[in-house]
Amino acid sequence: MTTFTKITGDETPLIEVDATKRLSKIDPMTYGGFTEHMGRCIYGGIYEPSSALADKDGFRTDVLSALRELDIPVVRYPGGNFVATYHWQDGIGPRENRPKRPELAWLGVEPNQFGTDEFMRWLDVLSEGKEKRVEPYLCLNFGTGTLDEALAWVEYCNGTRDTHYANLRRANGHPEPYKVKYWALGNEIWGPWQVEQMTKEDYAKKASQWAKALRLLDPDLVLILCGNDGQSSWDHYVLNQCVDWVDMHSIHVYTASPSHVKNATAPLAAERAIQITASLIDLARIENGTSPTKPRTTICFDEWNVWDPVRAPGDKGAEEQYTLSDALAVASWLNVFVRQSRYIGMANIAQTVNVISPLMTTDSGVVRQSTWWPLLLFSRYMRGWTVAAHVRAPSYAGETQPSWLQGSLAEDGAPWLDVSAALGDDGFVNLAVVNISETDGFAVDLKGVGGGVSVYTVSGSGVGATNTESKEEVSMSESKWDGQGKYTFPKHTFTLLRWKA
Repeated sequence: MTTFTKITGDETPLIEVDATKRLSKIDPMTYGGFTEHMGRCIYGGIYEPSSALADKDGFRTDVLSALRELDIPVVRYPGGNFVATYHWQDGIGPRENRPKRPELAWLGVEPNQFGTDEFMRWLDVLSEGKEKRVEPYLCLNFGTGTLDEALAWVEYCNGTRDTHYANLRRANGHPEPYKVKYWALGNEIWGPWQVEQMTKEDYAKKASQWAKALRLLDPDLVLILCGNDGQSSWDHYVLNQCVDWVDMHSIHVYTASPSHVKNATAPLAAERAIQITASLIDLARIENGTSPTKPRTTICFDEWNVWDPVRAPGDKGAEEQYTLSDALAVASWLNVFVRQSRYIGMANIAQTVNVISPLMTTDSGVVRQSTWWPLLLFSRYMRGWTVAAHVRAPSYAGETQPSWLQGSLAEDGAPWLDVSAALGDDGFVNLAVVNISETDGFAVDLKGVGGGVSVYTVSGSGVGATNTESKEEVSMSESKWDGQGKYTFPKHTFTLLRWKA
């Protein structure tokens, strides 16, 4: 958690870190990914047999290598909106026998050449060299799907007995169970764009009944409830009705604005959503008389990112070209997750490749977009424990996106320096600082900082700078600082400082 004091005039900005005050564990699942059958995420992204860069399974090796840099702990699949008309059995067995289907979420055709077994194989390859495997997180079809179909999918993935779907998995060449732990009870069922949109009352009834049956089949499942944005009557109601049946509550928020300051401060709306959702979870437990011995339901923020659907329409592949401003927004997003780590059980950037992604494929390789760099630094260093930090800085008190955020921030506004701090299990303190200002650098007194500081800075010539196949205008530089005197955070930069506690 980071506290804030607004200053004005000639006062000197201050950031104080107290690594002895460990506040909450940062769940490794915070740095999860998401692959949906949408645009070029699966076909042409992680799976492209015709590419010279593909391995024997058809997986893009350049994508695998890049994603290993992020040390992704979990990947959500197969959607997303796509899942509302997806039938998992279309995507198993001999490829030549798999049907092509109309795809209603993004209005394409699904060839079903990549399905459950290919996804699990891809995770195995992605996990090579890791101490722990990359966990699968599957989303159930709550649109055109049935409970029988959901139970069959769990049995196919996890079954160990002499039963039909477990034997079908074995017949398809996979004798050992996949042990899929994480399962979502649908995706965005509240949305008018969904096939089989439901009311909150209908969804809550269905979700609790499905959860009951799924747990009878496999008591070890971690079930994720379908929330909205964390601050709606839907979230309130479904949590109240289902809190005792689920382990996590999913919320989705995307932010974007053509105004740089609005864009970079918009993730603060997600921070408020996390706080509200946490309160709704507590309220549901209180009203249901939930046993204090039952682990608290955590938040699964399984879709988050900077995305403007007008600029990058979903039915056109949603291929955003991200700017330095967007990179600063992503860094602010990640600061939010670290500050609110006590409530976060999982978070998944949407998406992992090509579709509103920090990573883009071309015929010759991959392009690391501007947003890649903060994601890399956070996933590499901002782990372990959230520790106490205090910021004294000027602030922005103007209009925001969304507009309600301005009132929520009240007269304090949004600090120009957005900050989080973490203490890693390796004994290093990591301080993440986003200087949102497009015009001003800030010379800051830093308290609690040791000597021999490693400095990582993400910057560009201006907030509109981008990376493409032919140019890299946003990059990361490394340097050292002796920890003495003030440290100047340049305008429109993300900086990570790292030192031994």
